[in-house]
Amino acid sequence: MRKIREFIIEKLILLSGLASILFVLLIFVFLFKEGISLFRVTSLWDFLSGENWYPISDPPKFGILPLILGSIVVTITAAIISVPISIACAFYIAEIAKGWTKETLKAGVELLAAIPSVVIGFIGMVTIVPFVRQIFDLPTGLTALTGAITLAFMAIPTIVSISEDAITAVPKQYKEAALALGATKWQAMYRVVFHAAIPGIAAAIMLGIGRVIGETMAVMMITGNAAVIPKSIFRPVRTLTATVAAEMGETVQGSPHFYALFLIGIVLFAITFLINLTADIFLRKIKR
Repeated sequence: MRKIREFIIEKLILLSGLASILFVLLIFVFLFKEGISLFRVTSLWDFLSGENWYPISDPPKFGILPLILGSIVVTITAAIISVPISIACAFYIAEIAKGWTKETLKAGVELLAAIPSVVIGFIGMVTIVPFVRQIFDLPTGLTALTGAITLAFMAIPTIVSISEDAITAVPKQYKEAALALGATKWQAMYRVVFHAAIPGIAAAIMLGIGRVIGETMAVMMITGNAAVIPKSIFRPVRTLTATVAAEMGETVQGSPHFYALFLIGIVLFAITFLINLTADIFLRKIKR
């Protein structure tokens, strides 16, 4: 009976993995089936490299280069802000904080992760937008920097929580051996614990970046929604996700505009896939 149960459980796990792959493939096929119709009116090169997004003009222009660059600028800036803060917070919670302080901080981080994105968008509109406008003397606070700060706030709980688990999972013997050899507590944390926890920390960063690049409501509310090539983080931008969310409800089903939005979904799908693939390759090299 035990072997039969183990056999059934193994096959169920295998089926679950295969089902996950199948669902991903079906999502891609569905998006591709709807989006490929756009190539009747424009080419793939013009779609990816075009600098003008005017889907309802005559003739319509479906260039998503400004949208891609807007998403990249916001994502990279948010990562630059969130990653150092998150890793520092994770080390503080895992290695320095004790007792009720540690438990309170962990609970607070988990509560931050549960805040809806639209609520964070409202907070950003009321606080971050006027702050950025006044500090940098800008005509508007609805900029890529504002969106990046808000998205960094949203990514921090994810990165902190997973990084803290990775740091805690490092065997205590590693740190004790370093301290026994004369290393300071900081040296043991940086040279031993950090390097042992890098795979988990890298995974946390990738998940945080995935949360940032896939966010919709917050960036749609506070980045200005200007479909122009961003020449500075102090300019309004529009992201791929915000474009789909803002225009899908108004477009005519079966129109080139409708198909273009599905094709944007494919681009997002591909970007997310590349991020995960890069993370997997990076983690494999680290493990070697």
